[in-house]
Amino acid sequence: MRILVSIAILGSLTLPAQAQALPEWAHPVPLPLTPIDNTVQKHLADSANAYTQAQIDDGFNAPDWYPQDHPPMPEVVAHGRKATNARACAMCHLTSGAGQPESALLAALPVGYIMRQMVEFKSGARRGAGAVPMVPIAQGLNEEDFKAAAEYFSSLKMPVWYKAVETATVPKSYLANGGMRLPVEHGGAEPIGNRIIELPQDVESGESRNPRVGFVAYVPPGSIKKGEAIVTTGADGKTLPCATCHGPDLKGIGDFPPIIGRSPMYIYRQLNDIKIGTRNGAMAPLMKSVVEILSDDDMIAIAAYLVSRDP
Repeated sequence: MRILVSIAILGSLTLPAQAQALPEWAHPVPLPLTPIDNTVQKHLADSANAYTQAQIDDGFNAPDWYPQDHPPMPEVVAHGRKATNARACAMCHLTSGAGQPESALLAALPVGYIMRQMVEFKSGARRGAGAVPMVPIAQGLNEEDFKAAAEYFSSLKMPVWYKAVETATVPKSYLANGGMRLPVEHGGAEPIGNRIIELPQDVESGESRNPRVGFVAYVPPGSIKKGEAIVTTGADGKTLPCATCHGPDLKGIGDFPPIIGRSPMYIYRQLNDIKIGTRNGAMAPLMKSVVEILSDDDMIAIAAYLVSRDP
């Protein structure tokens, strides 16, 4: 899913002073759009459907490559509300609810959790760079739309969507239309440094929003083991173990969401947004005390460990 956000819109967002220097790897700002092909039809294996790239990028007609894989989509999921400029949920989160690095994985999240997030986007309680595309969408929808979308995504099985790889070097990559990171063809490698880099397992599938093919999450060497110590023990009292709220298997309890197997970039963004105060809302105070003493290295390690666990 490509989030088409302009630099001007991002710049207009009011953030706390400490939020101004957000790491580019976690908060990619899309470059100016290149022309989108509306002639050549793309095909995916075992799909009877075909779309041009322009159709794939149509915010009000999400590509449905495999209709047999999911229950009927509500109108708001498949097409959004064009009259209020609220784009289709499946445009970014895919028909499978798996999402991509620029968006959230919604499949199997509790209905109440999804609805609460939509209310908080609409009210402005959830802000931050990653929330910019969601605010106008939430403001263009009503509670019935929230409920229809939440029930659809909650009914879906959470996929095994990420392959975690610890590595000192990663393929050189660039930001394509909308902010998805793609490998540079024959570009070689570069040090990963203190970053997480997510790339499609297959470039064509990523650009086509294939709901069956996920991503590789490259994480720094040693980060998974370090993250395990923080997640499971709270780093010996530095913070709370994640199981306290998210359950012994980290698959969620009640309206507390599952946190394993998710995009590590997304996990990092949420931890950082709560820490710097751009993500607020009903449950944020509970997390604030947990994350306020975490360093960037800690949050990267937590995200690396969580993505290494299959849902």
